[in-house]
Amino acid sequence: MFFAYVLKSIHHNYFYKGHSKDLTARLQQHNSGMTKSIRPYIPFEIVYFEEFDTEREAIEREKYFKTAAGRRFLKTKMFQT
Repeated sequence: MFFAYVLKSIHHNYFYKGHSKDLTARLQQHNSGMTKSIRPYIPFEIVYFEEFDTEREAIEREKYFKTAAGRRFLKTKMFQT
């Protein structure tokens, strides 16, 4: 299984979109500072994810999340009441 996911910085209004085979391990990597470009925004929490059978599908969904339409979609999913 593969995942496309969205992380939110706990202390900042910053979202990170990515894909991974192991969602828990990837979150730990992000929060340990292994991803240099997002170090100023740690710690993170998972706010949304989807599961896929192939890595290609997860990558395509990640790319969609990064588009304007994808951001609108995520906004409705993450902030539903």
